[in-house]
Parts: sequence; C-alpha cells; structure tokens
Amino acid sequence: MDTLDKKLNEFYPGKVVRKDLVHDIKKAANVPSFVLEFLLAKYCATDDPDEIIAGKKAVLEVVEKNYVRPDEANKAQSMVQQKGRHKFIDRVHVKYKEREKRHWAEMENFGSNRIAINEKFYKDNEKLLEGGVWAEVTVGYNEIDEDDYAFYIEDLKPIQLSRFDFNRFLEGRMNFTTDEWIDVVLRSVGINPEIIDNLPSEYKGRVPEGKRLKLHFLARLMPLVQANYNFIELGPRGTGKSHFYSEFSPYCTLISGGKASTATLLYNNARKKVGLVGYWDTIGFDEVGNLKIKDTDTIQIMKDYMAKGRFSRGREVIANASFAFVGNIDHSIEQVVKSSDHSLFLTLPKSFDFAIQDRFFYYLPGWEIPKMDPRWYASNYGLITDYFAEAFHYMLKNNSVYNNILTNKMKLGHKVEGRDDLAIQKTTMALLKIIHPDGNPTDEEFEEILEYSIEGRRRVKEQMDKMKDDDEFAGVDLSYFKHDGKEVVVYCPESKRVLKTEINAEEPAIKVEPTEIKTEEKTVVSSDSGVFHSADISVSSDPIEKHLKIHYGDVGYSYEDVFKDYLIGAIELTIQDPYIRQKHQISNFLKLAELLVKIGDCKKIHLVTSSDDLEQEWENKYAFEQIADSLFENEIEFTFEFSETIHDRQMEISNGWRIVMGRGLDYFQSLGGNYHQIGTNDQSLRPCLECGFDFIRKA
Repeated sequence: MDTLDKKLNEFYPGKVVRKDLVHDIKKAANVPSFVLEFLLAKYCATDDPDEIIAGKKAVLEVVEKNYVRPDEANKAQSMVQQKGRHKFIDRVHVKYKEREKRHWAEMENFGSNRIAINEKFYKDNEKLLEGGVWAEVTVGYNEIDEDDYAFYIEDLKPIQLSRFDFNRFLEGRMNFTTDEWIDVVLRSVGINPEIIDNLPSEYKGRVPEGKRLKLHFLARLMPLVQANYNFIELGPRGTGKSHFYSEFSPYCTLISGGKASTATLLYNNARKKVGLVGYWDTIGFDEVGNLKIKDTDTIQIMKDYMAKGRFSRGREVIANASFAFVGNIDHSIEQVVKSSDHSLFLTLPKSFDFAIQDRFFYYLPGWEIPKMDPRWYASNYGLITDYFAEAFHYMLKNNSVYNNILTNKMKLGHKVEGRDDLAIQKTTMALLKIIHPDGNPTDEEFEEILEYSIEGRRRVKEQMDKMKDDDEFAGVDLSYFKHDGKEVVVYCPESKRVLKTEINAEEPAIKVEPTEIKTEEKTVVSSDSGVFHSADISVSSDPIEKHLKIHYGDVGYSYEDVFKDYLIGAIELTIQDPYIRQKHQISNFLKLAELLVKIGDCKKIHLVTSSDDLEQEWENKYAFEQIADSLFENEIEFTFEFSETIHDRQMEISNGWRIVMGRGLDYFQSLGGNYHQIGTNDQSLRPCLECGFDFIRKA
C-alpha cells in the first residue's frame, strides 16, 4: 500500500476497496460497479493473495447465480415458482397504491411490479420509497390461489448504504491535502492519477498533463453533484465519456439508443406520471449526435426545464435532475475552430438550436482526454463507489455552504451576462463540492476553479457567436477579478491559438505592452480602453520578479518572449536542465543560444545536463562540441558537463537574475512527426504544455 492507501484505510475504515479487483471482475460480469464493490467489500476485505483469489471467485459465483438480467425476467420468475424461493440481486422500489391502500414492491430486472412486502423493510429503509435501492432480495412464491399476487419478499438486504453520515465524510476529507483529495476522487471513480502525473511519451503534447487533465475527469462528475446542471462533452471515441453516468452512481441513468420522448423523459400525460427527471439525480444522453426527438413539444419543454428546473405539462412539474450530453466529434479541432462554416457543436442534432446551446453551463473539451487503456485504470484503494455517490447525492441537495463561498469570493467582469453568471456559479459550486466539500478553499484554489469554470462557459458562447449572424453572443471575453483586484479574461486554448495567429497576421510589426504580466491568466482587458492586451506578444520592458504560468495550449511563448528581458546584460549564464538529451531538446538549447547571440552581451555559457546512457552521452557530447565551435565564432565560450544527480531546472545569470523553470526548456507540445505545420520553426506559434517559471532577483 502507498501513503494514500494507508490514509484512506485509516480515515475511511470499511469504506474503501481495491479498484483493480473491480476491473478484474467487471471483465466477466456486466454488473454496475457499485454492486460489484459491495460484494468485494463483503468477500475480499483482505490483502492476503490467496484470500483475494477465493473472494473474487465467490463474487463471480454470487453474480452468476443471483444477478437478474432484464432479458431473463421470465426465467427468474419461473425459477421462484419451481423452487419456492430464490435470492436475487436487483433494484427494488416500493410504491403505495392509493386505491388498494397498500404497498407493493417492484423489482426492476425481475420484471414484476406487484410483489408483496412487509412494512418492516421500507420502515427500516426509506430509500425504498424514494427512488429504490439495489439489494439482495429473497423472493418467495405465494401458492394461495385466492391472493392477487404471485410473489412476496421474504428478506431484503440493501447493497446501497442504508444511512449516510455527511459530517463523518467531511471529517475524513480534512486529513487530506487538496492534491491528495483530487487523487482520491480519481481513484474512487476508477482512474489512475499516477499516469496523469507521469504521462507516457505517446500522450505527451497530445493531451494536457497534471492538474488540467485531472480537472477534466472531475468535470464529468459535475452533473452528479449539482442539481439542474446542463453539461456537454464532445470528443473522440474510447475516452470513457459515458462510463461516469452508467457505472458510478445508483442515482444516475444513461439513455442510449438515440430516442427521447416527452412521456419517457419529462411527463406522461396519459398516465399522469412524471418521467425520468422525477426519479434520477442525473440523466446522461449517450451518443447525443444520434438523438432523435420527433416531437417539437419535447424540445420546447426541454428548454423550459433546462432553464428553470420546471415545466408545465397539464400541471407544473418541478425536478432536480441534471442533464449530461455526451457524444463524438471526429473532426480536426484546429480545422473546425478555423472554419467559418462550422462550430464545435457541429455533431449535435439539428433540433439543438441556439436556445438549447445557450443553456449548456459547461462544454468539456473531450479532445483533451486520452483514449483509455488498462494503464489508466486505478489499481490502488479508493472510496467505495456507493459511499462516494451518497456524498454526491447529499451535496446535490445542499448548497448553502457553497453559496456563501461564491458570495464572499466571486466577482465577475462586466461582460458576464445572466446565463453566463448562472453557468459559472453552478460550475464553480459543483467543483467546490467535489474538491472542497468542507468549503475551505484558499483564494488561489478558488480562483483556479473559477477560471476553469469560466473557460467551459466561454467555449459554449464562442460556438454560438461564430454561427449567429448578429452580435447576440459576441460578449465572449468573460472575466473575473482576482482577490488582489486584477481583472483576468479567460480564454479557451483551441480558439486562443487561432486568435493569436490572426493578431500576428494583422499586426506583425506592432509590440503591445501588456496591462499586467504577473497574472495567473496572461490576457486581460485594459480597463481604460477596452483594447485587447496580451502577455503573449513579446515586449521589451524592465524585468520584474514574477511567476509566469503557461496553460496547456497557450501560444506566444517563444524563448524571446519568456527570457529576453532577463538575459540583457548577462555576461555569463549557467543552465541546469537534465533534459537536454533528445534531438529536439538539443535543438531547443541551440535556439536559446541563438537568442543570446542576437542580444550580444553574453560571453560564456555553461550547461549542466544528463543522459539516458553512456552511448547517448557520447552522441550528445559530439553535438555540444559542434555547438561550441559555432558559438566560438560568435565570441561566446560554451562548456558543458553531464551529471547523474541533478533534477531541478534553472538558469543562473550573471546580471543578478535566477530563473526557475518548471519544465526546463522543453515546454512546447510535440509536433507529432508532422514538420509541415505552423509552429515548426516559429516558437511563438507553437502550442505549449502547462508549466510555470519563477523569475527571482538574487540578493
């Protein structure tokens, strides 16, 4: 067990399970994860390898013998009639029938809605009356011909928690740092956070790594924790979009097959019965591009419900269910963003007009999430899915603590309009519930969440503004004010890249001084002129101490943009970077050397780096000697050394500055083998990886 495993077992005893066991059994049993985890906690609560093997076998036997599949309902009923009784794993819902003045149990997969049940069961577990529970149910056969029912429940043991203590959940959370808790959440939903922190080489430059990618996975959970939340994710196939809505929570259902009617989804007028929105916390729509809604009334009612959480269909219906729309987009994102004819909503059904689109609170960029393979599955301990789902279900109904945080900390810019405001508030609140359920984020943590929330809403508005002829949705520069009073405009990486290219094309010779370089988000709107200013565009100004944060997908960060002002007047420079070893990394170093030649002040460069093996060291030594010869011709002495122990990446500059480089010089996204694209030669047009730089004035 690693440190996080030990802390989970210490502070959530009896509420954790090894997630690799779930994946192993899931291959052989198509049963919801929360059901499997209940059985694993029962039969595999051990670290002993032999006992685990025996426990996994027992779980599979129980599932094979007792789990009812919907297409086997008739067989299951016949089995009870022949044997007299049988134990099943099924979802049980108890309803009171007013005309008959009695309660009847309904078993979802068993296929009967008229099963006699003793009142002790639903008195002990009120969830049976609210939305139903998954349970181990012993069903008996009634042989009395005069009775009007064939089956009755002899025994019922809930698989879901019968009671949930939210205060106890919060007490456990207080023992974890923010980063640890994010990893706990990821593990609990089956994602391996370690691979995100250490991306395999084939993913680097193609998807973000670190905090941004983790937030993407957490964002999929927002509809599960925030009532009346409208979420959309479009991206490539195989990234696990629908998994979160089919496996994670017993309070969530997934609509597949592309059909949704008013009666099924919202309200059945003929039966006077509320549809799915009245029974679930979250409704996921899989393959939204194939969704067929023939009844125009359904779209209009959906608009009302998505806007207000209520609609009128003969009578007013109020519900809390959130909508999560997930679907595929197979096109090149860069080409779609550049296109004047298409938006990133191009795969939505035609019935999803501007009114529907404007009701989306968050657009998750699914193209930034990798296709899943076994390496991405958690193998350590995580919270039992059902326990975590209960926490989400509780927070979905309770907002007061998080409302207070928004009131005290959130101040949005003047371009944030009504629906923008609501969307940003709901998204921020949802992420607070997931990451800070105790309601105690720092100012920096809150602003990171707020910025991420604004980005998703801006992505929605950008698509509508692009496709609408007038300027109804033109106010896309959504912003917020940091706790120190600085205004920050938030951008989407995919469109910001295009915007930056357009600015460079229109004004190639103009250097625009940024309003404020030292911001978490580089771009702000000047309060006096309303003109777009950007720290992306290289400037020449007096250097100041600062922290520079570069977000995934940002452009405009060539070595000249980032380092030039701090290299002026530098006679000597020592660069420590263990990753000047691959060909592209040596090429990056050469570009920095060229910048020093252009500045004209430097007389000596010393490089401390590493190598993978002795053969690479000899190859790189030859390359460095060639660079040294070339620099000598430009009156600069270049020396180098190899070290097996260095780790940090920094520059020590003789003019009094030290630059700490989070990713060193290798902070650009990979070209993926395509050297015939913009950004190949001009670093300022190359998209970046997420990283940070600290510029420190030495005493």
